[in-house]
Amino acid sequence: MISGRALHHVFKIGNRKATMDFYRNILKMKVLRHEEFTETCAAQCNGPYDNRWSKTMVGYMHEHQSFVLELTYNYGVKEYKLGNEFGGVVIKSSDVIENVKAKNYPFENIAGSNGDILIRAPDGFKFFIFNQKVADGADPMCYIIYNVSNLDNSIKYWNGLLNMSILRQDNKKALLSYNGGKFGIEFTQIDEPINRADAFGRIAFAVPLALQPSIDELIQKNKRTILTPLVVLDTPGKASVRVIILADPDGHEICFVDEEGFTQLSEYDDKSEADLDKYIKKDPFQDQ
Repeated sequence: MISGRALHHVFKIGNRKATMDFYRNILKMKVLRHEEFTETCAAQCNGPYDNRWSKTMVGYMHEHQSFVLELTYNYGVKEYKLGNEFGGVVIKSSDVIENVKAKNYPFENIAGSNGDILIRAPDGFKFFIFNQKVADGADPMCYIIYNVSNLDNSIKYWNGLLNMSILRQDNKKALLSYNGGKFGIEFTQIDEPINRADAFGRIAFAVPLALQPSIDELIQKNKRTILTPLVVLDTPGKASVRVIILADPDGHEICFVDEEGFTQLSEYDDKSEADLDKYIKKDPFQDQ
């Protein structure tokens, strides 16, 4: 039976300098690790691009404690076309709202709420900020939103096949989670075809290494999509991990990575922020 730990969602970003200013200075997230790659990823972690690339993990707590975001930057690619498959990230933090307003960052008030706001990252991704204080030791990131074409089909896949628990559901929305709501995905049915364009990302979960072959067998048995069969991914100077990449009925990508390798790979690196700034400064493709 599948059960995973939610790790991160991947965003492909264009202007790395402006993007990192947004996550660090507007959302008040921390740089947790930064990695540079000279070759494309065997599991298309950086998308369908054969070039030098980097990834930067950002969040409010360390990766072993919370859900974070992976910011993937392809050198020479300055922007991506947004689709409609990603609904947004939901964050609970009145402190972030105060910071948004203090920095005069553009925002929209959410009608009918108690001071909740909507802001957009430089690449257009939406962030819904709830005007609530987060409990001590809790992760401010609550869930992400995936738009889907048919809610019943999505529930059959994510709950019936992947075994995520349904926390709440109505005719148009359902919130699912592997860990009782510590972090989840809200699936929202929209009345238009799903278009992933080229800004699409993926969500990652950690599972025991021994469980990965059974995921492969389960997906094949049910004649569902495997984008990347089990493969080992290397990171220079760090631990290797084994992953399998799936796609749900609407093409949302799901990565199941081995917990053992990922625990080593995702250790906090206090040199990462300085490394990131160094690479931004000398990036020949980046507007300074």
